[in-house]
Amino acid sequence: MLRPRNATHPYLMIAPTLLFLVVFFILPLGVAGWRSLYRWDLLTPPEFVGGQNYARLLETGEFTRALGITLTYSVVVVAGCLVLGLLLALALNRPGKFVGFVRASVFSAYVVSWVSVALLFVWMLDANAGLLGRALRGIAPGGMLSSPDTAIHALAGVTIWKITGYAMVVFLAGLQDIPKELYEAAALDGAGRWSRFWNVTWPMLRPTTAFVGTSSLIVSFQAFDVVRVMTQGGPANSTMVFVYAIYEHVFQNFRLGRASALIMLFFALLLVLTGLQLWAWKLGTGRREAARGAGARARA
Repeated sequence: MLRPRNATHPYLMIAPTLLFLVVFFILPLGVAGWRSLYRWDLLTPPEFVGGQNYARLLETGEFTRALGITLTYSVVVVAGCLVLGLLLALALNRPGKFVGFVRASVFSAYVVSWVSVALLFVWMLDANAGLLGRALRGIAPGGMLSSPDTAIHALAGVTIWKITGYAMVVFLAGLQDIPKELYEAAALDGAGRWSRFWNVTWPMLRPTTAFVGTSSLIVSFQAFDVVRVMTQGGPANSTMVFVYAIYEHVFQNFRLGRASALIMLFFALLLVLTGLQLWAWKLGTGRREAARGAGARARA
């Protein structure tokens, strides 16, 4: 086992990353926590109010409303990316120039800027001039973005369209990492296509699925550009996700204390979700190793 020549070398190696985290994450989070105890409008001196900002967010229902909207948006985005990404990966997991062209075409949406994608879909979802808007008149006669019942789902659909290519590429890597001996052993046991998928492919893809789910969840909780360009939090605040609600408090309502309180609540929510994701990742890795062990015993 190699040992560092000096005991301080490992700490020196991680020092730049630690400095980055302290300056751009821990310190701003601490400032936000301190500001959340004050009422400040940028024009008058800060006034200490203790936990009133948190109480106000809960009393008015603003926190629960932002939480419900954000979770709805995130659930649709994560589920859509997992299902479509896996289906595309299964369909395109084969050699060929045409297949490679289709892969590149699907992935190309991921590298386009959010503002460009949002502007494109604003036009496409227009009830009068947009192709999608006309096709969906039966669901939302005034347009998908004009109805509080459909606006958040329209934004989720745009997000799925943009990031599914990334999910597809990750799933393709996971599929190509599965040992072919496992499929051969399953075929010798008389397993059909669906049985091979459920007993071999799916267990081996669980860590990949957890990674794709985590990545999609991060993207969904960071949603801002698509909301800012397409709906500005409307109609009737139906697309007021967490990040956009924080933006409105700071730059439109000048309520820095309440925005900071919302940041701290948002951070606590992310900690909980991160713990759940790590648990899912650990569970998926354990089942993957169990599947590998079963395949090794079958080959023996």
